[in-house]
Amino acid sequence: MVALEEVSKSFGAIRALRGVHLELYPGEVHGLVGENGAGKSTLIKVLAGVHRPDGGRVLIDGSPVDLTSTADAMAAGIAVIYQEPTLFPDLTVAENIYIGRQPLGRARAIDRRAMHREAAELFARLAVPIAPDRLAQGLSIADQQIVEIAKAISRGARILVMDEPTAALSGVEVERLFTVVRALRDDGAAVLFISHRFDEIEALCRRVTILRDGAFVSSHLVDEITVDEMVRRMVGRELSALFPKKDVEPGQVVLEVDGISRAGVFSDVSFTVRAGEIVALAGLVGAGRTEVVQSVFGVDPREGGTVRVDGRELPPHRPRAAMAAGVALVPEDRRQQGLVMDMSVVRNTTLNRTRQLARFGLLTGRTERVEARRWTELLRTKYGRLTDAVATLSGGNQQKVVLAKWLGTDPRLLIVDEPTRGIDVGTKAEVHRFMSELAARGVAVLMVSSELPEVLGMADRILVMREGRLTADIPRTEATEESVIRAATRQEVTA
Repeated sequence: MVALEEVSKSFGAIRALRGVHLELYPGEVHGLVGENGAGKSTLIKVLAGVHRPDGGRVLIDGSPVDLTSTADAMAAGIAVIYQEPTLFPDLTVAENIYIGRQPLGRARAIDRRAMHREAAELFARLAVPIAPDRLAQGLSIADQQIVEIAKAISRGARILVMDEPTAALSGVEVERLFTVVRALRDDGAAVLFISHRFDEIEALCRRVTILRDGAFVSSHLVDEITVDEMVRRMVGRELSALFPKKDVEPGQVVLEVDGISRAGVFSDVSFTVRAGEIVALAGLVGAGRTEVVQSVFGVDPREGGTVRVDGRELPPHRPRAAMAAGVALVPEDRRQQGLVMDMSVVRNTTLNRTRQLARFGLLTGRTERVEARRWTELLRTKYGRLTDAVATLSGGNQQKVVLAKWLGTDPRLLIVDEPTRGIDVGTKAEVHRFMSELAARGVAVLMVSSELPEVLGMADRILVMREGRLTADIPRTEATEESVIRAATRQEVTA
């Protein structure tokens, strides 16, 4: 249905795509994997009509096409479903699906009954019970993505590109989305599925294409390639290198949390983190983990209990006091809470330390650039120029800028919330390496993660939360997937 032949694309001196091949067939889900910066986003934008390739051809149904705009791509039956949907929150689901092309009745007035009926038929086709007349505001990310899929189908899309659609979804929501994707596949659509999660590639895709440094590496039937081999082709190293955890003897208590609560969110939470120790907060989505660490840092309020860093009590709801005590927080949502997207790489990197870097009250651009370059080299960050907006970086490199911003403050306690969400396996290994090195230097690390392999591979202790309460404190030597799931769900787990 779609073929890319020797497609190339450059941005100045940066070659984003170099002779890429890709073939999509009807009735098939095709996986696309590669590190951040491998060219996946540029390839998506070529298919979406955002970028025109410098070389090579795009063919649809065997005929060359020139996709000069997103309108051309839509007319050719191509739709892109992004990780973060862009619905109008104050409009209904049906209005979002048909915005700009609503069915008209008498006197060219909008025929709302017909619009709701057609939207209901779309959701019935997808086997998803979403009411067409409900407001988009309040829909889960998973339901918003399904609305975007319904919108694409209503436009006659036959080729769907799904860019990291499961990064912010729970397990139940992922399976629901997979059911919709399988229905599209069975209906003859061609689906390109981009994901960093190999279990999803194995569960959903028939074939997978691997990119590295903007170039086509290989394409395989999923049944004929192992995860280890995929990783090796993506990044040039084995999967065993993903969790480079160093054994460190924990030192004195750095963080002491005693009985903190927040009504309706979490209750009577107590734990400690020692110098050189990586402690993971695990549990299901909605268990209260993010709210606990944000309360520890002072972003969110708390009721009762105490938080101490190096024996000194931190006042509630005062992030500045936490920062002064040597606490750093890398938030879950790097785009909304961790970065100023329109600012440059250099300015985001030094944002927390403008006073410390200034001399006699003046901060020079050269001082900022020297400091930013030091951290980008240390974290192996890929970028065009330090003066480029951080929005131009890939997701993994944006995460490295957030890390650099906080690591430059020389923290005593580093709190990282979902440190590797939405980034590729190679960048994950680098983030894990750096966390391990920090712990080896005596930094206390508190990590929130929904990925069990990451929790088991990096944590010295695992604190499990369920419905706002701590239910287990499991040392590394006793931690298994079964023990963590059992504590998170209070259910017995069988193999």
